[in-house]
Amino acid sequence: MTTGRDHIDDILEQWHRERPDLDVAALGIMGRLTRTTQLADGRLTTGLASSRLQPGWFDLLAPLRRAGAPYELTPTELMRATMVSSGGITKRLDRLEAAGMVERRPDPSDRRGTRVRLTRTGRATIDAAIEAHTQNETQLLEALTRQERADLDRILRKLLASLEPGGAVSS
Repeated sequence: MTTGRDHIDDILEQWHRERPDLDVAALGIMGRLTRTTQLADGRLTTGLASSRLQPGWFDLLAPLRRAGAPYELTPTELMRATMVSSGGITKRLDRLEAAGMVERRPDPSDRRGTRVRLTRTGRATIDAAIEAHTQNETQLLEALTRQERADLDRILRKLLASLEPGGAVSS
């Protein structure tokens, strides 16, 4: 199966012409990863528009839903699960609470702490959104065969593990 040219091919050709001494293979791979992520994010965001979710809400509701009953986490746990800053978490939680999707409760194990819990509305919203989201992700990967998806998953897992803090490359 042959693949068509993409925008990154043009960039690589320009570098080869201007700097033939450089090995730009990594630039091509990283450029394609970055561009793929940008294009996929746009399509995934559009796909979530019908679920009443503002940008960034899915990223907070999903870890709460994945936590299992009673569907609650501390703000610190949410921050770790989402890689969003403390200030960003607070701002999004304020909006989600105003929309009736989460509620803040005192943490019974820490008098100074708070727990964030999905409401019924929040749970129904994320349950509908995750169905649409997984369908959209599946559609984004339709250009790849089942084997290609498995290979890509394995390769990206290896790369990600090597980049994560404390990660190591394994063969």
